[in-house]
Formats: sequence, C-alpha cells, structure tokens
Amino acid sequence: MIYGYIRVSTDKQTVENQRFEIRRYCESRGWEIDKWISETISGTKEVKKRKLGGLIKKLQGSDVLVCSEISRLGRSMFMILDVLKVCLEKGVTVQTIKDNYTLGPDPMSKLIASVYGFIAEMERNLISQRTKEGLKRRQSEGVRLGRQRGSTNSYYKLTGKEKEIKKMLSAGASKASMCRLYKVHGITLNRFIERYNLTE
Repeated sequence: MIYGYIRVSTDKQTVENQRFEIRRYCESRGWEIDKWISETISGTKEVKKRKLGGLIKKLQGSDVLVCSEISRLGRSMFMILDVLKVCLEKGVTVQTIKDNYTLGPDPMSKLIASVYGFIAEMERNLISQRTKEGLKRRQSEGVRLGRQRGSTNSYYKLTGKEKEIKKMLSAGASKASMCRLYKVHGITLNRFIERYNLTE
C-alpha cells in the first residue's frame, strides 16, 4: 500500500499544493496512491492525537508513506524521529519529496533509525538533566518553586476592603461566601484577615 500523507496547520493553508507534489512525484515513479490521509492540525500535537497516529498503527511491512517534506510528520525533532523509528521498525518506507529522504527496511536505513533513536533519547535525557539542575539551583538561591496558593500577590483583590470584610465577619458571614464574592482562595482570605487583625 502507498499512502499519501498531507498536513496543514490552519484552515487558511491549502492541502492542494502538497497533494499535487505527492501525486506528481508518484507518477514519475509509476506509483499510484492507494489512500490519502489529510488533516488540518498543528504539528506540535501528539502523534497519537492526529490521523497520522492512526495511520502508523495500520502500516505494515512493504508499505510506503509519502509526504511533501519531513516537517509534515511533526514540528519537533523528537516527534519526527519517533515516527521514523516506528515506521522503520515495521519495515515501512518513508519518502519525503522536498528533503529527498528515502528511509526503508534496508540495513542502512535501520542503522540511521537506530542512530536517530539514540540521539533523540540522549537529547531527552540532557533536557531532563538541565531542567533538574536549574530547579535545584533556583531552590539553593531561595526561590520557592511551584504555584504559591494564597500568596500575598492575591491580596490586591482584598486591598481596601478591610472594613467591609470586618463587618461581614461580625455579621456572621461565612468565609466560603466571602471567597466566592471576592474570588480568592480561602488561604488568601485567612492570611489577609490575620494580617490586618480583622477578627474581633
């Protein structure tokens, strides 16, 4: 089976240019597209959430996947390498037109796939390591990580309402109703009340 894969990121882009390129390329080699897969979706979306993911599951040995350029498979190098790795492991040939890449079940392509997979995994590990080191450095500098719920940054919603809040507390209003009224977290309200000594 020969599959023509087309992807555009937005409705404003047209699939016809890619379809023309793929059809002309295949005709020049005496190929005929058995099935077209076309989708309008960002290349940053996970492959499994795209039509491409469903196609890859169906691909079998000796199938050919043709696309206009390798960037149609994904926006990140990791994503592209993962797609290529799966295809080559299945014995599927991936042909890109503009880049003139032909990766198939031959030994050289399998070697390239292995190298690609190694590079992608190594890069993932390096990014993970750099992220962890960065977080540790920020912690050592005294920076609190994560979202600080109820921080003083939320006080601006309550600033100037000290007397109003004190009257509501005196009248027996629940803190939950006050949180809904001012759209703040309970921790923020409690700290604000304690900070300005609004309880009797």
